[in-house]
Amino acid sequence: MKVELTRFRVKEGKSERVDEWLKFLNENMIDVLITLGAEKMYVETILHLNGYEFLYWYSVQGQGGQEVEESDHWIDKKHLEYWKECIDETFRPVDLKTEVVMIPENIRQNMK
Repeated sequence: MKVELTRFRVKEGKSERVDEWLKFLNENMIDVLITLGAEKMYVETILHLNGYEFLYWYSVQGQGGQEVEESDHWIDKKHLEYWKECIDETFRPVDLKTEVVMIPENIRQNMK
C-alpha cells in the first residue's frame, strides 16, 4: 500500500482555472469514482488552500494500479487536460515523508 501527500505548484494566472477544475471533479464525482478502481486508488483527496498557489494530493493506493495516463475514460482525459494547463511542471513536486499510517486492519482487508 502506498500512502502519499504531495504538493504541486499551480502555474501563475491559473487560479480561476484550478477552481473550475476542482468544481468539474466534484460535479462529476460518480464518473471520478468509477476510474479509481483500475488505479487501485482507495482514497484520493485534493486540497487547496485559498490564496496559495499549490494543490496538495493525498492518496492511499494499492500496488499495481493503472496509471491515470493509461486510462481511456473521458473523465481522466479531461482531468489530465486540466493538469497540463494548470500544474507547473518546472516546479519539483514536494512529497511529504510518510511516518505513520493509521488504518485499522479490518479497513486494510477491505482495501485489498
